[in-house]
Amino acid sequence: MWGSDMTTTPETSWPALPYGAWKDTYATLHMWLQVIGKVALAQAPPLNHCWSVALRVTPRGLATRSLPYGARSFTLELDFIDHQLAVRASDGQTRTLALVPRSVADFYRELMTTLDAMRLPVKILPGAVEVAEPIRLDRDTQHHAYDPAYANRLWRILVQVDRVFTASQCAFVGKSSPVNFFWGSFDLAVTRFSGRRAPPREGPAFERDAYSHEVISHGFWPGSGALLEPAFYAYAAPEPPGLKEARVQPQPAYYHRELNEFILPYDAVRQAEAPDEMIHAFIDSTYARAADLAKWD
Repeated sequence: MWGSDMTTTPETSWPALPYGAWKDTYATLHMWLQVIGKVALAQAPPLNHCWSVALRVTPRGLATRSLPYGARSFTLELDFIDHQLAVRASDGQTRTLALVPRSVADFYRELMTTLDAMRLPVKILPGAVEVAEPIRLDRDTQHHAYDPAYANRLWRILVQVDRVFTASQCAFVGKSSPVNFFWGSFDLAVTRFSGRRAPPREGPAFERDAYSHEVISHGFWPGSGALLEPAFYAYAAPEPPGLKEARVQPQPAYYHRELNEFILPYDAVRQAEAPDEMIHAFIDSTYARAADLAKWD
């Protein structure tokens, strides 16, 4: 664990995150975050592009925005230092749930019971989303792993990525998103907008909202689906002709034909002499190529 006097080294700042070692914790944590995210979905005003229900990286973990509840408000924060879920209300109440190996169904029940006890009852739609074989969150006893060391590693990586992504937006004067953690797709992302509407997109309502305008997005995911290794990604939506063949920086980056995205492996970044510079090179070059080809202003 980190202490206040612990020296930051490349290993502590950019730790390894081998998928095979933490995949069970990842699967459980993904579903816990969906429970939390659906509470935000039930309470938060609907800001554009789903920003109101996304989570944010904090100095201790991942948290919701302040969620209104009548004249009160509350937040939910997963703390990956003390390994607890903290529920904090504007009337001063605070309750915590321990993050330990437990089923998604048990986590769901305890959180809902806690909210009821705080006079913050919330009803959510319990269906899991954006996974190949969804299980109702209130009935999911399949996912129950939690390794605190790997949960802490994930958060430490997100802290660094959030810092670099935030700095990458400083030179962009157009509309840009906050750095958001999306609990459905389980990734940290930041998005730039051209200001022009995009062609109507098929799919669920949240995707139509997210891609209502032209975007160039950059993000990080810890590995899942078609790409099990942790990686940074970049894409444009809609994708302009010629982007697949564009040359980008740094050297380890490549275009993934199945995902239709540029990929920069996380292991290449964490082993680099200057990880920040490598990520900035990836963001700057993919944005420049996509913006030129899409004829952004």
